[in-house]
Amino acid sequence: MPFAGRKIIIGVIGASTPERKLFQIAEEVGKEIALAGCVLICGGLGGVMEAVAKGAKANNGLTIGILPGNDSSAANNYIDIPIVSGMGEARNIVIVKSSDILIAIGKGYGTLSEIAFALKLNKPLIGIETWDVSPQIISFKDPRKAVKKAIELVRKYS
Repeated sequence: MPFAGRKIIIGVIGASTPERKLFQIAEEVGKEIALAGCVLICGGLGGVMEAVAKGAKANNGLTIGILPGNDSSAANNYIDIPIVSGMGEARNIVIVKSSDILIAIGKGYGTLSEIAFALKLNKPLIGIETWDVSPQIISFKDPRKAVKKAIELVRKYS
């Protein structure tokens, strides 16, 4: 959870090849994260990760990408701070642990692993059209309301 003076870090998790409609949702989530003055952390590659980072950057947000490989140039064009992990899919735990709260968008097996880590670590978790595997996942359809709830939860429990 955030400390006094530190920005809220919102992790967004989602598939690299999501359904088309999820790109717009992810971009809107990124926009709302930036407008709220929060920091975005994600996997730094394509799909949901690129769309959310694009939305954040278009609104002067700060974006961090935890990359699976060894090359920072693999990050999408909207990542400010690429962190090279060399960990492959194991980098998912870094994303989860570095987030104050997570927003899962869509379904993918990588997303499912991040959801499992979040649940195991008791991280608050918002879902938009994602896996329905736990009552702890707070579901939303509206990106703006999802981000607003995420910030509210972080502030409530920090």
